[in-house]
Amino acid sequence: MTTTLRGDGGAPHRFERPARPVTGPRGVLRDTTTETATNGLIGIVFSATGPVAVILAVGAQGDLSPAQLGSWIFGAFLFNGLLTVLASWLYRQPLAFFWTIPGAVVVGGSLDHLPWPQVVGAFVGTALLILVLGLTGWVRPVMAVLPMPVVMAMVAGVFLRFGLDLIHSLGLDPGIAVPMVAVFLLLSALPGLGRRFPPILGALVAGVLAVALSGRFTPDPASTGWLAAPILQAPQFSWRAILELVVPLAITVLVVQNGQGVAVLRQAGHEPPTNVSTVLCGLWSLPGAFVGAVPTCLTGPTNALLVASGERGRQYTAAIVCGLLAMLVGLFAPAFVRLMLATPEAFIAVLGGLAMLRALQTAFVTAFRSRCTLGALVAFLVTVSGVEPLNLSAAFWGLVAGVAVSLLLERADYAAERS
Repeated sequence: MTTTLRGDGGAPHRFERPARPVTGPRGVLRDTTTETATNGLIGIVFSATGPVAVILAVGAQGDLSPAQLGSWIFGAFLFNGLLTVLASWLYRQPLAFFWTIPGAVVVGGSLDHLPWPQVVGAFVGTALLILVLGLTGWVRPVMAVLPMPVVMAMVAGVFLRFGLDLIHSLGLDPGIAVPMVAVFLLLSALPGLGRRFPPILGALVAGVLAVALSGRFTPDPASTGWLAAPILQAPQFSWRAILELVVPLAITVLVVQNGQGVAVLRQAGHEPPTNVSTVLCGLWSLPGAFVGAVPTCLTGPTNALLVASGERGRQYTAAIVCGLLAMLVGLFAPAFVRLMLATPEAFIAVLGGLAMLRALQTAFVTAFRSRCTLGALVAFLVTVSGVEPLNLSAAFWGLVAGVAVSLLLERADYAAERS
């Protein structure tokens, strides 16, 4: 995934240069169309619904307070929204940066036995590792050691709980879950309508109506803040947290998320700055870590929404609109968290499960489509098992076991994946 550009003298540059000349404010406004603005709006609606539900579900696992969750969402949206605006403007192509959803899920599995300050310390360690890999150009050789099928099998094992929670909600709270799933399926089955009204947004609206009609919207009367009040958390560093979280988090950013983002943008005819994106993910993850936000990544799903339509040369304005709206969401993060937490548990479980459905499908298809399938199966089983030798997460051991099995028993496949 390393891209090299040449300068005026023909010498290669490791870090891709921004577009020249830089487009001024009037040029950006001129390039912004109704279509690109709409795509930007859809992008932020997607990012602020299902993925946020994933964060809230993960936070519930670790008993994080509403204030801590608000701080997390503040960092995830405000900082990454600013990065999205700057990068898209400078490179004149859509470059939406948000947070690693698989990484958030991995963190959820550690919150029941790791103190929050140690998790934040792992966020800082991950940011530094990503930054070093980006600055040295080691991203590709390091990631080549890990076969993509094994990585995605580990991701599938981590994601599986969200799919199961979705199914359980249909049985435990059908009054909330059934309308949400029905509307999601209807919009998914009608692509023309689904492009104008994304299925996850339809599920959100259906869920809001179901909750309102049931009379089960119960906001906490003690919560009065609406504007963001980020909590600065001093990190604590422990070998247990570093070994358990840093490598899996870096993998989800560099392999799973950035890989998806680059693939989506290249398919749309863009040439994203892969090395610079890696460096930016590391740099931006540092301030986010101190307010409790999971590391930054070049997101795949949101970028796919931004390039869904419109003239290619103007699609960067969709990302700028999305980034500006993300900063607004970050500023009102406490109000957003308060409203979401006032809903029944099934509302968040279903919304998060539906948001993860395609990602779970992609993880399974990639893991078991062709090569290293035995290693992928072992990685999946170990991850799902929940075993934690040395108090390290099952996801970590799933990755270790899957790579070892492929290296020993699927040597031809392993070599082919590395190439």
